[in-house]
Amino acid sequence: MLDLTIRNATILDGTGAEPFTADIGITADTITAIADLSAVESRDTIDLSPPPALSERSGDHAVALQGEGGRPPTSACPPKPEGRRGNLRLAPGFIDTHTHSDTYLLIEPSAPSKVFQGITTEVCGNCGASGAPISDISQLPADWADKEYPGRWNSVAEYRLLFEQAQPAVNAVLLIGHNTLRRNIVGYDNRPAASDELQRMLQLAEESMEAGGRGLTTGLVYAPGMYAPREEIVALASVAGRHGGIYASHMRSEGAQLIEAIDETIAIGEAAGARIQVSHLKAAGRANWHKIDAALDRIHAARDRGLPVMADRYPYTAGATDLDVVFPAWFAEGGRDVILKRLADPGERARLRSELLDSRPTEEWGGVMVGSTTHPDNLRFRGMNLLEVGEVLDCDPVDAILHLCETDKLNTGAFFSGMCEDNMFRILAEPYVMLGSDASLRATTGPLSHDYPHPRAYGSFPRFLRWSLDGKTVPLPEAIRKMTSLPASQFGLNDRGLIAEGKKADIVIFDPNQIQDCATYGNPHQLSQGIIHLIVNGTPTIRNGQLTGDCAGRVV
Repeated sequence: MLDLTIRNATILDGTGAEPFTADIGITADTITAIADLSAVESRDTIDLSPPPALSERSGDHAVALQGEGGRPPTSACPPKPEGRRGNLRLAPGFIDTHTHSDTYLLIEPSAPSKVFQGITTEVCGNCGASGAPISDISQLPADWADKEYPGRWNSVAEYRLLFEQAQPAVNAVLLIGHNTLRRNIVGYDNRPAASDELQRMLQLAEESMEAGGRGLTTGLVYAPGMYAPREEIVALASVAGRHGGIYASHMRSEGAQLIEAIDETIAIGEAAGARIQVSHLKAAGRANWHKIDAALDRIHAARDRGLPVMADRYPYTAGATDLDVVFPAWFAEGGRDVILKRLADPGERARLRSELLDSRPTEEWGGVMVGSTTHPDNLRFRGMNLLEVGEVLDCDPVDAILHLCETDKLNTGAFFSGMCEDNMFRILAEPYVMLGSDASLRATTGPLSHDYPHPRAYGSFPRFLRWSLDGKTVPLPEAIRKMTSLPASQFGLNDRGLIAEGKKADIVIFDPNQIQDCATYGNPHQLSQGIIHLIVNGTPTIRNGQLTGDCAGRVV
């Protein structure tokens, strides 16, 4: 007897092949049959048969996506068309290849912003920041450190134990952050690691990989990772390489020095013997848009040499990170407390102000929008660009930056526009590029509902699906491959990413008529629509568009 049968499924199996129709049988956490199962007994059944008279009211329900400029609408979603359910599609559960949910999975195990995108697995620990190993909670990035957790941990093994106790709704791939390792041993000093310090980092990396880590990540625009020479990164990435892991990099530059940064990323991964992942591939800044040709040529050349180079990308033309990422390396040295002291020092502040004024034309600060803030007086600035903040404060945008960073104690988030839409679609169409939200999970209620995230936290995967269904990007079978089997192969998830007998039963069932991102820059805490059923390790997490309360995620 089967535990769960999905009847009359139109299946996109993750290979890129055209859809076919069959029943799917699940036993425990595994797909055990794909056939006509009408004569087979099952403890539970989900029937995907089209509703009566579907042909009279079917057809793709095309909706306009929000623009990237100006004031976005309150929601990108139209009213749900009652009774307009389409011919449902079944696919492998989506794998979000670039996330920052590491510690948030312990706080909000139901992971609503993720599961309502059809995501069943998150790849955590990106951009050099991972939830472990740490010597103390205070070593975590500020937006993680200020939360309450159900326990304490130091090592990856201890984090895994807490994860298993929390049992989130999604699986997690754990990558190990280089910044996290360096912060443990070297702190925020702007210098190469001493020999004994490097050995301690290597030992931490080895222990972390043995405890289930899948690779090393870097965030080379952030302190303290920006201070590391290439040799240090190669040594640490080699630990990942020996374990069959990945080297994923938020590179030293995504703009003026983009080509040099790609060369460095490929060279590090090759020297380390690790699979290579270029994080959120882009050419940032209008002056650099043309460099996408050379960037893609570099990746193609490396792949032609047999190197396992891949990339991820989110389907938006604005990125998001901390506002203080604009500070130069000398100002970021020493960590949070030292930076705040520098901001309070008139001489240091004047030097920083001068450098920021020279870094770009004043009007370009209009392309930076304020996201999350922590000081009560700064809540009014959420959703404003820096020129608008300056008008309110009666100052230039650089002084607005300094004011926000100081009063928020370096906890100001920001959205940085400046990417080319044509480049984005070109990148997303590359066969080695997979989808990654570059976002941690959020919720519409509770402790993860109070900030002001980029809409990609709620909308990346339905947005890409909508584009595919509307003919704006790759065809649907290829779009599904980019979200399933492609990332599964890159991250070593050999038992996931395909609808096939023997694979784990991570399955998404969506309505092509209703699939749509709803979050906007003006109203980001909006769940996507169109995910009808979601199954994680054989357990229904969403059923008929509603959370079941059953969660079965694992570290994978």
